[in-house]
Amino acid sequence: MDDLVLQKFLPNLPSSAGEKLNRLSDLYSTWNSKINVVSRKDIEHLMVRHVLHSLSVYKFCPFQPQSKILDIGTGGGFPGIPLAIVMPEVQFFLVDSIGKKIKVVQEIASELQLSNVTAAHQRAELVKGKFDFVVSRAVAPLSELLQWSRGKFSNQHLNAIPNGLICLKGGDLLEEIKAAKTEVQQFAISDWFNDPFFETKALLYLPV
Repeated sequence: MDDLVLQKFLPNLPSSAGEKLNRLSDLYSTWNSKINVVSRKDIEHLMVRHVLHSLSVYKFCPFQPQSKILDIGTGGGFPGIPLAIVMPEVQFFLVDSIGKKIKVVQEIASELQLSNVTAAHQRAELVKGKFDFVVSRAVAPLSELLQWSRGKFSNQHLNAIPNGLICLKGGDLLEEIKAAKTEVQQFAISDWFNDPFFETKALLYLPV
């Protein structure tokens, strides 16, 4: 089933990436039985609700090699792990304030031999270094994400769009976007992935 989902929505992925993505359902099911990193009602829909959702960032902007991406509040590794699989020449730094979730991320990255993933038990605002993009998936309001991201963006732009914050969100976002008090571009994920789950999902891009 997972393989059919990938063939339908991402038919041009290299076979090596497809194989690793297909292993995620089993890996997360195993870890979820020990540590609850994914909602139990979602685990059987992991490919669509977590993996494919994460890969909407890839559909929006495939990052150039050598780009550096910070995943704030990665939880069990989303969107960072799927993105790292499909973009092996991009460096991903995944952080979360919950140590047991980062342990799972580290174990899964090791199992899949993702040498482009670093994961740390750390609060986002304490992260040092410069990044091309900060990504986040349903972690906090835009205003908080902007605050946590302040000072973390590189002044050099490697990609087709300016560096910035990319967030995956759902529901009515009008008030949240208004409260951010900055330019926000909104994209319907259902334009890339024609599945009922994505009808209320959006990707928000805030250039810096």
